[in-house]
This record gives sequence, structure tokens and C-alpha cells, in this order.
Amino acid sequence: SEGPGNDCLEEKFPLLGVPITVKEAFSLHGMPNTSGLVSRRNVVATSDATVVSRLKQAGAIPLGVTNCSELCMWYESSNRVYGRTNNPYDLQRIVGGSSGGEGCVLAAACSVTGVGSDIGGSIRMPAFFNGIFGHKPTTGVVPNDGQFPNAQGVRTSFLCTGPMCRYAEDLELMLRVMAGPSVDKLRLNEKVSLEKIRFLCMDHDGGSVFVSPVDKEILQAQKKVVEHLESELGVQVQHVAIHKMKYSFQIWSAMMSSKDSDGQEAQLFTDLLGDHGKPVWPLWELVKWLVGMSSHTLPAIALGLTEKVMKLNPGGNAKLVSMGKSLQEEMEALLRPDGVLLYPSHPTIAPKHNSPICMPFNFAYTAIFNVLGLPVTQCPLGLSSEGLPLGIQLVAAPYNDHLTLAVARYLEEAFGGWVLPGKV
Repeated sequence: SEGPGNDCLEEKFPLLGVPITVKEAFSLHGMPNTSGLVSRRNVVATSDATVVSRLKQAGAIPLGVTNCSELCMWYESSNRVYGRTNNPYDLQRIVGGSSGGEGCVLAAACSVTGVGSDIGGSIRMPAFFNGIFGHKPTTGVVPNDGQFPNAQGVRTSFLCTGPMCRYAEDLELMLRVMAGPSVDKLRLNEKVSLEKIRFLCMDHDGGSVFVSPVDKEILQAQKKVVEHLESELGVQVQHVAIHKMKYSFQIWSAMMSSKDSDGQEAQLFTDLLGDHGKPVWPLWELVKWLVGMSSHTLPAIALGLTEKVMKLNPGGNAKLVSMGKSLQEEMEALLRPDGVLLYPSHPTIAPKHNSPICMPFNFAYTAIFNVLGLPVTQCPLGLSSEGLPLGIQLVAAPYNDHLTLAVARYLEEAFGGWVLPGKV
């Protein structure tokens, strides 16, 4: 029955009894915390990450932890500790990464809401491939502590912890709880008038040589969104072409390896692979991998090699960092406080297992927004002709998370949101 006691209970425990799952990279007391690293297979969390603790205090009930890629730095969730996670819409397809297990259990209706983290699209790619909602908040709003590996140096500005949900309305509630007192930096209490939003649309990155062209069905889904917004809301969606987006992968890579304002170097991935033990030599690991002797995955070894190559061109990196700063200014000037940009989530629909190694830089479509510090909501848009999820990224200026969340709720109503896997 309704009554003052119930209101009080809802305020104090907004997630009372709600089952949640947590990406295994986060500490959940009593649960493993390996991040897919074989040398950490016996590590069990003795405390809760801040966001996990806040969700528990709000009444949520953690069911357990979910799979990720090795050290959370690849977009297929497969490792030598737990093996591979399969897509609930097609077991031959990937779930994305690094919060791939989370995307999978939510899509498969095993859990209702979950905790993910995102430094290059690790919330948004799994949300896209699994047809659910995910939100990468504005940088610095939700605490990142209590996850392994945690960001250091400049990367603390790029890593974002955020909610993953089957239903759009749950994103804001989860975000409020996870952000705690920092939620005041956002304008979540502001009523959003969708007709007053300036909608912008960009169909692709302009043709990067490193990235696959965008699938026809993804472009068609985006076109349908534009047509719907124009016909139903009476808005004019402005098509934009931002030239520097073509260099998304290069900008992200350069900014990820740049020094912070105190001159601190970014942590080397090869050091993380060693996890306080002997440093890992990627070439030697590759030789071991070829004869089945390495405890690391091929993508992790390849990333270690790429990191070594990147260090050989400091001058080129400095130019790209400055291009990134300039793109940030351009994007913020374009979005202003009332803009939402529609942008593809990924060039392809959920690819088959192991194929990401042939298109390793496709994550640039999500990664660019990490280094730009912008809030992004990943929104599902029904299924493709093959029965695989389609979707779109909704991007706003810093601290305007309320706009992308409101548009996601609207598009869920218009396009149906999450579709039960196996439902024909």
C-alpha cells in the first residue's frame, strides 16, 4: 500500500531487492578479481569497489561477477582463466569487450542491471553487440576505484565506470546511485524537452584507413532514427562532417600513451601483463603462443607489441595529442549545452569469434569519445536481417548526460529497445 513509509524506503533503498551483476574487473567482496589474467587466478576480492558498495547500500543484490577480456583491453571477452563468452543472439558471435560478460547476462535476462567500465568503448560495444543500453558518463562523475587494472596518469581522465541495463529508465537510477554526491555535477533533475534539442548526425568517421566501412544495416537504422525524429518531433537533424574523426584511432592511441600534467608516464600494458612479477616480453610471448605455451591471449600479446612500436614515434604522437585537444574544442563548440550527436556505435554488427584480430582498430568509433571526455549513451534499435542487435551512440557535451539519457528513453519507446534473444 502507498504511504509515507514506502516513500522513505524508496528514497533510502532505491534498488531494494534488485539483482545486479558486476564486471569481474571490479572488486565484489568474496568474488574472484582476475581480469582474465592467469597469474591472478587465485585472487579473491576482500572488499567492494566504491560503486559496488554504493549499489549494495541502495539495496541491490549482487548475483556475481561476469567475464571480460584479458586486462580489459580488447573487444572480445575471452581469456585463459574463464574461456570465451558467446553472444545470446548467435553463439558463433562475440559479446564485445571488455564488459562483454555483463552485456551477455543482461541481454540473456540473467540479471537486470550491471556495472561496466569503459576506456575505449568497453561499456558501449558490449551494449551494442548484445542489444541493451549502456552509459559512459561524463569523465570524473562516477568513481573508478576498486577495479583492476585501474587507470593511472592521463588515463584517469579517459576511464569511466557506468551502468549497463536492459531498460533505458534504469540507466539514470543506476547512475545516480553509482555517482553518489558527484551526481550534483550533472543536471539529471532538469526536465528535457526533446523538441528543443539540436540533433546532429554523422554517418561515419570519414573513411579511416584503419577501420572497416560502416555496414549498410547500421546506416539504415541511423537513417530511420533521423526520419523518426524529424517526422515525430518536428526537429531538423543537421548532418555534420567532422574531419578529425577520421583520425580517431590514432588520436586515441596517442592520448592514451601521453604524459599527464605532472609528467607522469602512462603505465605500460606489458607491465600490467606481468602484474608486479617479471615484465612480459611480447615477442617472446608470441613465440610461446605459436607453440601453445603462453598463458596470455593473442590480442594481449599484439597490444604489447603495438605499444612498443608506438613509442618509436614521439613526434608524431605529440601532433596527434594536439589534434585531439583541438577536436575536443571543436566538438564542445558544436554540441553546446543543447546538442545531441547521433553516431554509429561500431562499423559492423557483432562479428564472429576471433575475427576482431583482423579488424583490430574498429573500436575507434567508441574510443574517440573517451579521450574527448563526452557522455555517451548506447541505445539498441531492434535486430538486423540476421537477427543480431543494431544500435546507435547518443553523444552530448560534458555534464549533459541528462540529454542522451532522455533521447535513449524516447528511442526505446519508438524502436522497441531490448529484444528477447531467440524470439522470432
